[in-house]
Order: sequence, then C-alpha cells, then structure tokens
Amino acid sequence: MTTITSLRGGAIDAIRSADLDRKTALAQESATRWFERRISLRSPLDAPLPERPGRPDKPLLVPPTQVKKRSLHTIPGRISLLHAIAHIELNAVDLALDIVARFASAHVPNSFFDGWMQVAFEEAKHFRMVRKRLNDLGADYGDMPAHDGLWQAAHSTRNDLTARLAVVPLILEARGLDVTPALQAKMRETGDLESAAVLDVIYNDEKGHVAVGAKWFRFLCAREKRDPARTFQELVRANFRGPLKAPFNDVARAEAGLTPSFYRALTSTSQS
Repeated sequence: MTTITSLRGGAIDAIRSADLDRKTALAQESATRWFERRISLRSPLDAPLPERPGRPDKPLLVPPTQVKKRSLHTIPGRISLLHAIAHIELNAVDLALDIVARFASAHVPNSFFDGWMQVAFEEAKHFRMVRKRLNDLGADYGDMPAHDGLWQAAHSTRNDLTARLAVVPLILEARGLDVTPALQAKMRETGDLESAAVLDVIYNDEKGHVAVGAKWFRFLCAREKRDPARTFQELVRANFRGPLKAPFNDVARAEAGLTPSFYRALTSTSQS
C-alpha cells in the first residue's frame, strides 16, 4: 500500500484509486492512523485532489431514469437492489474522504476530521459487506449500470463546507433513514435474512453519519450566527436539484439532530 503521508494525503490516494479493494483499505488505514494520531492532518507531499474519484471500467454510469427497478421477490431483483446500495456506499466512501481532503484547511477542530474518518471507515465496511452479499448471490459490483447523481452533489458544493454538509449528510444520507426500514422488512418477507442483516448494520451506522453532519452543520451556523433551519433551506434551494420526498423517518432523523423544522418547509416548495 502507498505510504500515507498525512490524513489528507491518505484520503486523496483513496479517492484516486480505481481498485476498490485498495480504495476501501486505504480509507480504513488512513482513519486508523489518524485516530491513533500517527499522521498529521496535511503535508506538502499530498497529491492534488482529483475532479472525480477513481473507478473501475464497470459499472456503466447512466442517468438515474435508466436504472431499472425490479421485484425483490426474485433473486435478480434483490441483486439489482444490492448493486444499487453498493454503488451508494462506494460513493459515500469517496464523499466522506472528499470532505476531509477538500476542507482540510478549514478552521474546524480536529474532532471534525475524527467524525468524517469514522464515517469513511464505516462506509468502506458497508461497501465490502454489500459486495460480499452480491458475491454470495452469484453477482458482483459492476455487473449492471448505476447512476452518477451522487457525485454531482459533491461537485456542486465543492467550494462551500456548510452547503456540502446540508446536501450530502442531511439530504442524501438522511434519505437512507427514510427508505431502509421498508427495504429491511421486504428482505425479511422474501426470506433473505442475510441481506436484511447487512441492511441492519448500514441503517444503524447511517444514523451516526447523519448525526455527524447535523453536529457540524449546527456548529458552523452557530459560529456564523445563522439560524440552522433557515440556512439549511436556503442552501438546499441553491445547491440541490430535485424534490425532498416524503415519507420521512422523523424519529430517526430527530435522533440524529435533524428535526422537521429543517426539511418540512422544503417538500411543497421543491415539488411545486
């Protein structure tokens, strides 16, 4: 594995890697070394941050409308869902690493980077778990097309940390809290308890990821003397394309620090 020169350097090397085993290993190793305070935050030797993360030749990336949905009552349908989840988790690895690398010069405490490297570590774990479950079902990541919308959200907020926190953890990750319980229940209905168990791990970890986003979003708003809910709504309208869709898992969102005052006002506005 490449020598990790700093936390930012390790994160950038992981983002750049097209080898997904290496990417996830680098993410976790960088996190571990940072938690143990064995590396500095940044170094003059850090490579430049890429415009896009490294990816293998497959999957083919297509518009979201071209990704087919299938019944979970068939093995191909469950493979299709797990493939979509693997793609989301892979992007989540790069998004967590990107917030660390891109904003390493921001005036935030080291605990900011602790939180996001914990997220990166767990997203790497999730990707590996889902990929193994795909392998168990005779498939692999890359076997079918996937969409590219997640990285677009990162690109649109690349110059504004507060906007990045609003869009990625507080919209995209929070959406996982809304939809995952129903998917867990459907997997159990079909008798696929192994896939349901993977979703259980992801769901419980994602609550923590949204909480990290909410904590630092509120921190930045407090420092700038801005109202968090109003600021969230302004940033979402400016940086997020597409509606905020109900139903919302209000309980899980509130446990993570994302109360209805943040997002309820955006549903009718976004859908009008």
